[in-house]
Amino acid sequence: VQLQASGGGLVQAGGSLRLSCAASGRTFIRTILGWFRQAPGKDREFVAAIGPAGSTYYADSVKGRFTISRDNAKNTVNLQINSLKSEDTAVYYCAAGASVLPQRPTSYAYWGQGTLVTVSS
Repeated sequence: VQLQASGGGLVQAGGSLRLSCAASGRTFIRTILGWFRQAPGKDREFVAAIGPAGSTYYADSVKGRFTISRDNAKNTVNLQINSLKSEDTAVYYCAAGASVLPQRPTSYAYWGQGTLVTVSS
């Protein structure tokens, strides 16, 4: 099983990015898919998650700016990031395979390699 994250880059504050994560090796139709991020010197933190039926969960710090979506036919999960702030700078990781507690990293069985988002002020 592999999760391949893409879409990161350097963007000015206030800009937008769209992160994508493609899964291969198995389908994740019945599991929760999520995004986490890790800034330099900080712990990995929850960003957003989406359940099998489309229920969404967001960290308070990203509500209203980030939108998570999934495409079960393509086995992908996406994260639309708008109104970027310098504090959004981090490596973003996609995760799959959770059934409960979407905010906890330990709930997920599979992780992508991460994609770097750098926001310049």
